This record gives sequence, C-alpha cells and structure tokens, in this order.
Amino acid sequence: MAKTQKELAFLRDLYISGDWTRRFTDLIDKHFDLTDAENVLYINAGTGEHAFALRERLDEKVGIFATTGDEETLKIAREKAAALRSDVDFSMIRFEDDSFDAVLTDASFVRSEDYQTAVDDAVRVAKSGANVGVLSVTAGSFGEIFSLLWEVLFNENLGDHGSVAEEMISELPTTTRVEEIAADAGLVNVKTHVATEAFEYDDGAAFISSPLVSDYLLPVWLRRLDEDEQDHVAQKLSELIDSEDGSLSFRFSVKATLLTGEKA
Repeated sequence: MAKTQKELAFLRDLYISGDWTRRFTDLIDKHFDLTDAENVLYINAGTGEHAFALRERLDEKVGIFATTGDEETLKIAREKAAALRSDVDFSMIRFEDDSFDAVLTDASFVRSEDYQTAVDDAVRVAKSGANVGVLSVTAGSFGEIFSLLWEVLFNENLGDHGSVAEEMISELPTTTRVEEIAADAGLVNVKTHVATEAFEYDDGAAFISSPLVSDYLLPVWLRRLDEDEQDHVAQKLSELIDSEDGSLSFRFSVKATLLTGEKA
C-alpha cells in the first residue's frame, strides 16, 4: 500500500538520509567550493541533515536557506532546526532570481525527465558568478536490478514484455548529457564528479522491504503498473534474487553524481 506523505517524510528522515542521501552529499563535501559564499540556498534539502552539517562548518555570518518538497518534510526539518538551535531557514517559498552566492540541489530522486527543470531552477536563483551544484543519478546505475526486473516483467507478461525495464535503463542520463544540460542552462566551467556506491542486502526479502526500494525506487520504476501488479513484481523480484544469488547477499551499484559549474 502506498505511504502517506507524512509516512514518507518520516522514512526519509529515519532511513533515506543515512542510507542514500549521505552517499551523494559526501561529493559536495569533497568537490563543492563554499569559501566565498555569503548566502547559500539548498534546494530539496530533505529533513536537513546535510544543511545542518554545512551550518556547523561555515562561518556563522553565512546565511543558509533550505527548501523542501512538501509540508510534512518541512515540519520535520523545522522541528530538528529548533532542537539543534540551528538558524538554517527552511521553507517552501519560490526565491527571486539572482539571489544566492551558492546553490545546491539534491535531484537524486528527481525523475530524469525533470532533471533539466531542476538545473534551470538552480541557475535561476544563483547570482552571476555563483557556484551551482546538482546531485543526481547517472547512467550505469541499478544495472543489477534492472536486468532482474526485465526478466520478471517478461516472464510475468507485464510492462509490455519488459519494455518498462528497458525504459528504466535508457532514461538515466549520461554524465555527458547532464553537462550539456548545465551548459544550456547557463553554467560555465562545468564538471561532473562521480562515485560508485554499493548497496547490499541480506536477501531478496530484505531488498524489497527496505524503505529505499519499496517506497522510493520501485514505485517510480513501476509507475506504469497498477498497485497489485507492482506488489506481484516485487514478490517475484525477491524470489528471483534468492534463486540467482542463493545464500549470498544481493548488491547493486549507483553512480552518484555531482554536477558543478558557475553561472555566467
């Protein structure tokens, strides 16, 4: 059964921030320059873990603003800010153009067709010369899952005989493509920084029951199927993982990607 927005916000705070988001934000800590920023905007900051970490590292005079995608996530982020006595300013407002010295966007869960919009919005609110960074997933990710999903969909005569799985693979942008999108949006000195991250589960049941997979990944990949079909595919996927890997754990890899550039 699909989770409510409140439940998803709770899961994001409890599980996703540590299990998924941290793998991406490590790239920011290594490759994104905030040295000269007087104000920073963090778009889609979730429940704020990395925004709070930046607050601790940056000079107290640097203003940090953060946005969330829904009211429930915003509520958790603000409660955490109050508990930590942090001045990170969380909201859901649409900021004015050319407002920030540095802009970060977490697009790691943004659908590929919406990636360009995410980049355009980050560039819009950045001042001329500002550093812009966008986190995302790029081609070469989830291959271990997609091959099994294709087999399940084909065997179960679902998803146009596996074409849904083929779409999953083809819709992930290459690093070359995200760099092209960034250049078209008005960024210069564009670079991509990629880290291959591995996710491991004891068996098929542990894999499909994890919040990352059951509530964030599978619903997007299988969005063309109805709820009963999605449940059926998940169960068959679990069984196939166990039959393929036996007593071994199941691992899949993700190309965690940070795009960086400067607004012209």
